[in-house]
Amino acid sequence: MDPTERAAAASALLTAYDTGEPIAPLTATYDGMTLDDAYAVQLAQIEAFLARGRIVQGHKVGLTSAAMQNLLGVREPDYGHLLDDFFHLEHVPIPMGRFLQPRIEPEIGFVLGRSLRGPGVTVPEALAAIDFVVPALEIVDSRIRDWKIALYDTIADNASSGAVVLGSTPTRPGAVDLRLAGATLHRNGTLVGTGAGGAVLGSPLNSLVWLANTVGARGITLEAGHVVLPGAVCAMVPVAPGDTFTAVFAGLGSVTARFDTQ
Repeated sequence: MDPTERAAAASALLTAYDTGEPIAPLTATYDGMTLDDAYAVQLAQIEAFLARGRIVQGHKVGLTSAAMQNLLGVREPDYGHLLDDFFHLEHVPIPMGRFLQPRIEPEIGFVLGRSLRGPGVTVPEALAAIDFVVPALEIVDSRIRDWKIALYDTIADNASSGAVVLGSTPTRPGAVDLRLAGATLHRNGTLVGTGAGGAVLGSPLNSLVWLANTVGARGITLEAGHVVLPGAVCAMVPVAPGDTFTAVFAGLGSVTARFDTQ
C-alpha cells in the first residue's frame, strides 16, 4: 500500500466509528496489504483519536489462543491500543450505541507499576513491572462487516478493540499461578464459557513479554499505570442489549459488565 491507500483505509475505519456502518474487509480492497501496512493504518487512527483529545491508557494483545491463530493462519499474536474512553465501570450500564458488532471475553488484566521497553524484556522483568492483576472483561468489536476478518484486517482495526471493564479486587501477581487460574463466564446467569490463564500463550506473562518486545521494536514503551489485556481465556461471546456478563477467576475475584437496552 502506498501512503494514499493507507490514509484512505484509516479514513474508512474512522468513518465506520462515526456512522456505525461497518466496511468491507480491507484485505479485499487493498491487494498486497502487508503487516507493516496494517499497523500503519492502526497508528493513523490512533493519531487521529489523540488529535481529538483522547489518551492512550494501555494495550491489548489478541490472537493468543491456538484456536484463533489456526483460524487466521498465523503463528503469533497482534496488538492494539486501549484509549481512555474504552474503560467502563462495573455494574454501570454500558451504552450499546458505541458498538457495531460487540462480543465479550474474559481476561486477566495487568496494571503496570513501572514502564517496560523492549526489545529484550524477560519474564522476570515483566513480572517485576506488574503492580497488580485484576479480573477483566474485554468488549471486542469489529468495524469490518460481519466479522469477515483476516489478520491484517483486525490489526488495522486496532486489533478489534471496543471497551474494557476491570474488576475491583487487585491481586499481587505472585499470589496466584496465572497459568492455572480458572475462569467461568456467565451471561444473564447462564454459563457460556470456561477457561484458564494457560490458554493465553501458555501463560499471560508470556503475552506481556511478547507485547513489550514487539511494541518496543516499533519505538513504543508500555507505561507505568497503563493496563495490559494479555488475551482471552475462552472464546468470545456475542453481546445483546440488556445483557449482563460476569466472569469469575479462581484466586482473582470477579468482574461484571452490564449493557443498556438500546
